[in-house]
Amino acid sequence: MSEPVSEPWSGPPADTPVPGAVLALAAGRPLTPLWLNELGGLTYLVGEDQVVKWSPTSARIDLGAEAAKLAWASPHLSVPRVLDTGGDDTGTWLLTVRLPGENAVTQRWRADPATAVRAVGEGLRALHDRLPVDRCPFEWSATTRLAVKGAHGDGSGLDALREPPPVDLLVVCHGDACAPNTLIGDDGRWAGHVDLGRLGVGDRWADLAVATWSTQWNYGDGWEQPLLDAYGIDPDQERTAYYRALWDAEPSRPA
Repeated sequence: MSEPVSEPWSGPPADTPVPGAVLALAAGRPLTPLWLNELGGLTYLVGEDQVVKWSPTSARIDLGAEAAKLAWASPHLSVPRVLDTGGDDTGTWLLTVRLPGENAVTQRWRADPATAVRAVGEGLRALHDRLPVDRCPFEWSATTRLAVKGAHGDGSGLDALREPPPVDLLVVCHGDACAPNTLIGDDGRWAGHVDLGRLGVGDRWADLAVATWSTQWNYGDGWEQPLLDAYGIDPDQERTAYYRALWDAEPSRPA
């Protein structure tokens, strides 16, 4: 199982090398390391009001695609505003305006899981309600995800996943609805969403299954139902089990 956070949240180790492209974008401004994902991707606060994400070439992630999704979503939802994107032989990068708030798994919010989980659930409901599914050019259905997995030459575990449950409701999914990708303001309410590289149309349970699952990783047992209550939906064991299995069968994801 690929878990975005399995220990108390912290930034990358202090001795993590800063990519040259990030140093160039900073242009002498202070860099505060925020995140190191399992694929070697790094996120930094640049000065006080910008954030840069960098992904190594080995991760095979084009952050330009995320830039396009952020630009599409920004008229409808609080997501980072894209300033620039690009790449070189070492990797790709994405520079955005910093949103207010902290991610939902910082020490502050781990100490107050009731508030954090409510914010994640309400924020996910707002994302599903506000993004116009009929005008979304991006796809994240189970069929599309299985095709991508097959195209990567990994057919393992696909047989049990080839027949997804009937769609409950098509929405524009976040695509990585783990708790760290919700930002929470000082008032304890959701303030925005980050890391939308997999955004696309799919069954809302593709997000809900992972969002509830991530409460176990980040806050411990007993927080799945409060998240569903905040979202405003009853549990669905069949869809939850299917979309968790599909998530677990996919390649590693950037956090």
